[in-house]
Amino acid sequence: MEEEDDDVPQLSSHTLAALQEFYLEQQQREGMKTSRESHQYSVGSIEENWQLSQFWYSDETATCLANEAVAAAGKDGKIACISAPSVYQKLKEQDGKAFSVRILEYDRRFSVYGEEFVFYDYNSPLNLPENLLPHSFDIVIADPPYLSEECLQKTAETIKYLTKGKILLCTGAIMEEQAAKHLGVKLCKFIPRHSRNLANEFRCYVNYASGLD
Repeated sequence: MEEEDDDVPQLSSHTLAALQEFYLEQQQREGMKTSRESHQYSVGSIEENWQLSQFWYSDETATCLANEAVAAAGKDGKIACISAPSVYQKLKEQDGKAFSVRILEYDRRFSVYGEEFVFYDYNSPLNLPENLLPHSFDIVIADPPYLSEECLQKTAETIKYLTKGKILLCTGAIMEEQAAKHLGVKLCKFIPRHSRNLANEFRCYVNYASGLD
């Protein structure tokens, strides 16, 4: 037995050090990969495009709206985010909780989120995939890209088609009358903030007893 042990090759100190360095680099690469994956859904991982009238919420606002959507949807609830990608990203950071979410968005960069992404153009409000059944979402949160009654009215068609009843709308304060007219929503006390200051005052509107008052 002792003779057999003598035949086992022994690594030199230099080779052993190189091997340890290789394993350390491999662990670091895996750690960086995990870090990138964990930040894939972070707000700001896709930069806002002003030409598409995109303005991301502040981290605090996105978190607040995401938490409100989860609470309103209830256990195993279904949430739809229409033109509200920063809320969607906050919801995805909570991955593992008992809810599901879809994002309806014109910007095809969000197709990186796979089957949860639905291309959406408010000009064709009911041009939706067959698997988006009517009244199949416990809550719909929407932020129409433009402060115009036409944009709100068309987005409202999509909202009313998808929601079982609950609506959380974020849009300009100047749209209060039109929001009530087209969706029956009322102003909340909560004031949403954006990561960049906007000239127009933004507000939230709901049609249910929410935690935003």
